[in-house]
Amino acid sequence: MTVPVFLIAGGSRGIGEAVALSAARAGYFVLLTYLSNKSAADGVVAGIRGAGGQAQAVQVDTSIEADIERMFAEADRIGRLAVLVYNSGITGTPSALVDVKTATLAHVLQVNLLGAMIAARAAVHRMSTSSGGQGGAIVFISSRAASYGSPGEHVWYAASKGGIDSLVIGLAREVAMQGIRVNAVSPGMIETQIHPPGKLENVSKLLPMQRAGTPAEVAVAVMFLAADTASYVAGANLAVGGAR
Repeated sequence: MTVPVFLIAGGSRGIGEAVALSAARAGYFVLLTYLSNKSAADGVVAGIRGAGGQAQAVQVDTSIEADIERMFAEADRIGRLAVLVYNSGITGTPSALVDVKTATLAHVLQVNLLGAMIAARAAVHRMSTSSGGQGGAIVFISSRAASYGSPGEHVWYAASKGGIDSLVIGLAREVAMQGIRVNAVSPGMIETQIHPPGKLENVSKLLPMQRAGTPAEVAVAVMFLAADTASYVAGANLAVGGAR
């Protein structure tokens, strides 16, 4: 029997790590990627294997198309791609848009949006029942920042996630008859290393729930959208933001 592969682009820390652990518990072979922190990725893999699951990590720069292709080639070697979670994302140094460097804009868009589209294209090729696949699920990790814009901080990051939100709507409609469900999860303020020191504590007081969320709470939403029980959910964007 072909092994179902749960591929997580950006799975070595934070939300990606939480999703990887959840996917392993659900019985998938977890293929996760990391950019530079090999020890963190190896730790996630070791934890999954120690609990009796199957996992592997591969180094991938999702701003490079050849790396994305290599990521999918490794998934093909392992088994059948069942789920793609695109969690790769960067913000760049905080500033107003007027002060940001063009190189930062380009890099953020390459990783957050262009990489997502290239990965989605590769996943559709493999999953589509129109091309001999068995269907599957694609879940993009977007952000609540797409709705409030991150002024004075990361406008370009918010814009890249707004692009993800549009991608979800259009792609979900393109592939709905090909056995593929495309959805997104939009986390709000979550306890991850993406935030600069002190930000979580300061912003959490302003949130309706007055606390940040956890990666595990985001993973629950991702696993719902990836599961067969969500068979009629497509083109959705599930906010995990504590009412913000």
